Amino acid sequence: MAKTPIEPRPATSVQLTHPERLYWPDDHVSKQDLVDYYALAWLRMAPFIVNRPLALLRCPEGISGPRFFQKHAWKGLNPHIVEIADPEDEASAKFLKIEDFDGLAALVQSATLEIHPWGTTTDHWEKPDMIIMDLDPGEDVGWAAVIAAAQEIRERFATLGLASFVKTSGGKGLHVVASLKPDAEWPKIKDTAEAIAHAMSADSPDRYLSVASKAKRTGHIFIDYLRNGRGSTAVAPYSTRARPGATISMPIAWEELNDKIGPATFTVRNAATRLGSTNGDPWANFFEAASKLKT
Repeated sequence: MAKTPIEPRPATSVQLTHPERLYWPDDHVSKQDLVDYYALAWLRMAPFIVNRPLALLRCPEGISGPRFFQKHAWKGLNPHIVEIADPEDEASAKFLKIEDFDGLAALVQSATLEIHPWGTTTDHWEKPDMIIMDLDPGEDVGWAAVIAAAQEIRERFATLGLASFVKTSGGKGLHVVASLKPDAEWPKIKDTAEAIAHAMSADSPDRYLSVASKAKRTGHIFIDYLRNGRGSTAVAPYSTRARPGATISMPIAWEELNDKIGPATFTVRNAATRLGSTNGDPWANFFEAASKLKT
């Protein structure tokens, strides 16, 4: 990766109440710590969460308390979190989006610990700008097998003329994301993702599953293509996870993909070392690398 200048941190007008409140008590990560982390990640993260419909995992009492997965407004919604109508059904409950760092800070103030955007922006609702493949390994699957699966998906995307990028999930696996010009609509995107998953399962049934069967998960990697339907979401690049460790879904370069980086390697506590350095952003050219999906 090319060296780049250290990125400036944005300011926010959002007033945090009880900034000392611990969202991850065992890891001593507070509301203020989360805003500080997102300020560091903002310029890299913004294109993946701004002006996109969002689903939010909110944990008002931290990760050990009740949690709410919300796509629509709640009482006392901060004005920096914007309601938007679905153009297919403007009479239905409105979705949510943010437009700037104040919006992200408002999400933190609202105890949002995971941000799950659609794979499109509100500028082109019906035409996604990415395909997301979520690799979810069984408990007994080695990390090397997950890496091999990611590399195979990368190759299959390449045969379609698509550049792809990889990130840790912050949980157990990896996400491989192909960059698209917003041209094909949702059904075509989902069909393409499904075809890749089924082909990998058919070619290597001893390693991969393309059907979400918990009973068969042992010894296999579930290739989750269902993130690609209209209204479906996946955790955003740089989003935290509501899991022990205050882990992050962190973009990495393909050449970094080895046994030294695991799915939960990056956390709020250690991210500054990576994001605050002069190392380049491995996803910097994500949108520039976009191609139309071959039909």
